[in-house]
Amino acid sequence: MVKFNRIRELYTIPDFCATEFGGLPKGIFYWRKLIMPLVTSTEMFRKAYHGGYAIGAFNVNNMETIQGIVEAGKETRSPLILQISMGARKYANMIYLKKLIEAAVLDAPELPICMHLDHGDTFEICKQCVDDGFTSVMIDGSSLPFEENIERTRKVVEYAHDHGVVVEGELGRLAGIEEHVVSEGHLFTDPDQVEEFVSRTGVDSLAIAIGTSHGAFKFKGKAQLRFDILEEVSKRLPEFPIVLHGSSSVPQEFVELIQKYGGNMQGAQGVPEEMLRKAAEMAVCKINIDSDIRLACTATIREHLANNPTHFDPRQYLGPARTAIKDMVKRKIINVLGSNDKI
Repeated sequence: MVKFNRIRELYTIPDFCATEFGGLPKGIFYWRKLIMPLVTSTEMFRKAYHGGYAIGAFNVNNMETIQGIVEAGKETRSPLILQISMGARKYANMIYLKKLIEAAVLDAPELPICMHLDHGDTFEICKQCVDDGFTSVMIDGSSLPFEENIERTRKVVEYAHDHGVVVEGELGRLAGIEEHVVSEGHLFTDPDQVEEFVSRTGVDSLAIAIGTSHGAFKFKGKAQLRFDILEEVSKRLPEFPIVLHGSSSVPQEFVELIQKYGGNMQGAQGVPEEMLRKAAEMAVCKINIDSDIRLACTATIREHLANNPTHFDPRQYLGPARTAIKDMVKRKIINVLGSNDKI
């Protein structure tokens, strides 16, 4: 079997078709294109850390969301992390989500794509996702006492690493509500614990709490992030990838559209994009974004149905919603993450 690279795509040519490296007999046009498989986040994070940018981890639940995110990645030439929460697995069925992500890999062979479990809270869930083909998993032991968090995280790391999968751990607790993740108050990450946690667990990245929160109602007053904690953590863990959860910015134009067309999101407020960009220029290599995608999708659907009362074909309103998702993700990639043109 003879192999050669052409425009970053690998082609495999049967021996009987190849006369020499790079040559094909006339009249024979049979070859098979091999697609870039799902990847771990290791190389993404290494480049992001040294390049002063972050990779977007976008939650996916259905076809339109995946298509919008992947189209944005293709147009901006950005690596992507497609992450699946417990709620998404219950809603869409893991078989469907896996096949949709496989389709994304086929549709965008030039993109590095990582499939990540968001907020796995037990060893069993993480093991199942490793066995199901995820290339990255998060074990969220942040609600546990420190020693129990270490024990559970280390168990997941040992199993995942044996199967070539990377692991994200978490120290500190975010406030807010997002699917099954509920917390009534912040517990900021203690920088004095991070070195011990990373060394004893062997995690590949660490989610920390510096003031972001889950959901669309992140702040009651002025938005503030504890950059002093982030800076100290990065000193304790040089060249180690840090993760921010709860990092949607809740664009007010979409909040206003939802309010205008019958919704109720009074007081919704997110993390200012300039703060997230600052974090990306420091040690943060992964920024989770979910609520902003939901807002763009929901606002667009509400507006479309209000202005087109005779429409009942889901394609008529899901098509514009998919475009709105794509535009939102492009905005994040370019203005917040800085991951455009990084492949």
